[in-house]
Amino acid sequence: MLPAHAPFSETARRLIDSALAGLDSTQRAWLSGFLAAPAAVAPANPVSTVKALILYGTESGNSEKLADRAAKEAKKKGIASTVKNMADLSPADLKKHANLLVLVSTWGDGEPPDGATKFYKEFMAGADLLPDLRYAVCGLGDTSYEKFCQIGKDFDAKLESLGAKRIAAREDCDVDFEDSFTAWLDRSLTALAPGVSVVSEPTPAAAPTTSAFGLKNPFPAEVLENIVLNGKGSAKETVHVELSLAGSGLSYEPGDALAVIPRNADDVVAALLQAAKLAGDESIETKASGKKALAEALREDLDITGLSRAVLTKLNEASPHPQLTALLEESAKEQLKNYNYGREIVDAISDFAPNGLPAQTLASLLRKLPPRLYSIASSPLAHPDEVHLTVAAVRYNSHGRDRKGVASCFLADNAPTGQSVKVYTHANKNFRLPENGDTPIIMVGPGTGIAPFRAFVEHRAELGQSGKSWLFFGDQHYLYDFLYQLEWQEHLKNGTLSRLDVAFSRDQPEKIYVQQRIAEKGRDLYDWLQNGAHFYVCGDASRMASDVHDALVSVYQMHGGFGREAAEAELEALKKAKRYQRDVY
Repeated sequence: MLPAHAPFSETARRLIDSALAGLDSTQRAWLSGFLAAPAAVAPANPVSTVKALILYGTESGNSEKLADRAAKEAKKKGIASTVKNMADLSPADLKKHANLLVLVSTWGDGEPPDGATKFYKEFMAGADLLPDLRYAVCGLGDTSYEKFCQIGKDFDAKLESLGAKRIAAREDCDVDFEDSFTAWLDRSLTALAPGVSVVSEPTPAAAPTTSAFGLKNPFPAEVLENIVLNGKGSAKETVHVELSLAGSGLSYEPGDALAVIPRNADDVVAALLQAAKLAGDESIETKASGKKALAEALREDLDITGLSRAVLTKLNEASPHPQLTALLEESAKEQLKNYNYGREIVDAISDFAPNGLPAQTLASLLRKLPPRLYSIASSPLAHPDEVHLTVAAVRYNSHGRDRKGVASCFLADNAPTGQSVKVYTHANKNFRLPENGDTPIIMVGPGTGIAPFRAFVEHRAELGQSGKSWLFFGDQHYLYDFLYQLEWQEHLKNGTLSRLDVAFSRDQPEKIYVQQRIAEKGRDLYDWLQNGAHFYVCGDASRMASDVHDALVSVYQMHGGFGREAAEAELEALKKAKRYQRDVY
């Protein structure tokens, strides 16, 4: 019998009591469980049966992160998605899919990400029609480069040429990609599943984040140490910077990067204000910070140096100039490239806006100041609550002006011990130590490319791993530029570094680089690779990395008996197996 205070009317209680009276104990137990279970919630709209492939090509990890986000948002609309790296597919696989979202970055002079190169080349060369495929492309790039988002543009055009149907306009995202990516994703998902609302299913609690700090909320890390590594007489200025992560909750692994939010130098801000004929105390409206004094916004919020077609186009709209108009003609690409080389925004304003610019107009020309990523030069096991960087200060003179790298000279000049620097960690899953600590590793890191390998060797030493390690290092002079020399000698003595080969290019009449050392040691290097070694390269992408690759191809030809094409195929297989990894810039 239900008690009198049960929340039912007298009639309802009698009906329930009558129904329960005829049930045995098993039936009562089942009914109890049934009533205790949460009621199923019917979806507000029918769940979509749309399926999509989300395909990404990434170098630093941004495209992969955005692909994962796209998959989560697709799920909310009832779209069943599969996320794939271009490195793990062939173009022929696209025929298996009806819907495709492409997220791909562009590197260097319009190059695809390293892991996406094979897929990109095969896809561009292929001719299989895709008339049943619907697609949308989002490119990631940097407007300071001439071929901004070129790989995204190439994929978009090629898919169209193969008969695929574009469902949303391509988005070309600059380094500050959050808003443009979000708008593209909304357009694309709406086109894939029009009218489908978010599925009304219980949402699991969000996983707790390890840190509240990131791109939108960087951590103010205290500078613990800032020293120049080069000796007196060096033509270089390489700084070793140690930062505290204590209390941040930020974590990292060897191979990851640290994003630094720099500030523009006071003299660079002053030169720009002078060219624009402004005082700096003018009030402007900024997207990130609302109202602000112009000089403060130029120092902290805006990219005031990177000259690009986008900046020049805005400048010509604000202050039309016949010479600039001619430079921006499609037929004048080479002339524009020559003009931009070695120049900055201050030069363009001096040349094409001689009467100056209003404060808000100047601000409207400029994009948000992007963070700079630096390979981390420390192991979190060897240096708890710290992160170390190895940074080359960039200084040069061009077109009659002294120039300086925004972030590198900020760290070199304006980040003394005790100062704070805004940072956050950036994972790089494509540059990782082998899971098995017994696996041999070969590391090629000339100049500041040495940074992640300092982390690698420290980490293995802390873990007591026994895998052999071989380092190739190069710079200009043995006496001045042997970065971390005493540490490497200690690692050799302790056995935590097995071999070290160096190339100091200016210590003899003929220049010697790491690729020559690789060729000289080719027999041993080939044997290491045949015995399962992983091969890593970090540093300059434009010349060093390609020269090292060519040297490696030659090693396979000479010591493995392969032809050029077969040697390239062997290296491609190494990449696919994550045994040939590059962190290049």
